Amino acid sequence: MKTLRPPALPEEATEDEITAAALQYVRKVSGFRAPAAHNREVFDRAVAEITASTARLLSGLDVRGGPARREPVGR
Repeated sequence: MKTLRPPALPEEATEDEITAAALQYVRKVSGFRAPAAHNREVFDRAVAEITASTARLLSGLDVRGGPARREPVGR
């Protein structure tokens, strides 16, 4: 997984990058690259929740010497 905050990522992480990281996390934790149809809803819900949590985390971090905090993605 790549780091999504400055200075590791010079620009702000995009919503697509945050969602991709959430998907990678859910795949790793669940052990499924793609869920079976009967697990699709819980899989997708986990990706959405982790995406939102990650956006909140990134917007709340105080990175010393970095750019000012921003509004979370999707607001």
